[in-house]
Amino acid sequence: MSYEIDELPLLDDEEIELDRAALVLSALDHDGIDLDPYNGLLDEIADRLEEVATGLDTLEQRGAALKQVLGDEYGFIGDSMAYGAPVNADLIRVLERRQGLPVSLSILYVSAARRMGWGAWALNMPGHVLVRLGSKRFLVLDPFHGGKAMSRNELEALVRTFVGPEAEVLPEYLAPVPNRAVLVRLLTNQASRATQVGDSDRALTIHERMAQIAPEFPDVWWALAQQQAQLGDTEAARASLSAMLEVTRDEERREAAIALMDRLAAG
Repeated sequence: MSYEIDELPLLDDEEIELDRAALVLSALDHDGIDLDPYNGLLDEIADRLEEVATGLDTLEQRGAALKQVLGDEYGFIGDSMAYGAPVNADLIRVLERRQGLPVSLSILYVSAARRMGWGAWALNMPGHVLVRLGSKRFLVLDPFHGGKAMSRNELEALVRTFVGPEAEVLPEYLAPVPNRAVLVRLLTNQASRATQVGDSDRALTIHERMAQIAPEFPDVWWALAQQQAQLGDTEAARASLSAMLEVTRDEERREAAIALMDRLAAG
């Protein structure tokens, strides 16, 4: 399946094929690019995984198959040398370079597993996106480190690195992340990189994309409104805040949106 950008907000979350959708978002930064070779590579990976993994029943066997195909054979690995480079959140470049961020690599693992009919989801662990394979009983893989299976002790060490020395692996860290939220996480990385280098126009463009594909996410509208306000586009910021009010009943969020609208109106 391939998408047009306008289709993404119309799809139910479970209908989204993460890697195909991420390719469509990536193509927005590569004018006129032909996505067929990249979709072909995704098909090739799926075919190879089917060769390796057909008939494998245990989570450990399936995790090992994913590691073998994506990590060992195709060489996908985290870019630890230039972690914050924009190419690592650009799926076209990730497929070309075989390097990426945890979220972009997780998209590849989750999508390949799902084409085998396996339950697979991204996990929003503190500081690091991982992959959950399996439902009631599950295995956690780290695509950034070549698909390594994570032990409970390793998960705890990861959480404590980012949260604090007494932190525990909370249930929400191991809860599946919806597809659309994964795409927003990917775009958030792009927006953050743009902000860090002072490219406010680029950051605005990425925030607009987030609002386009996830219009039901209040935080997306909030971030877009703040970006628009910083650039002096008061009318657009107020429109984004109005959209936010349409999709949230959370009182704190609503109060923040209304307060910002009042400040913008006051000039």
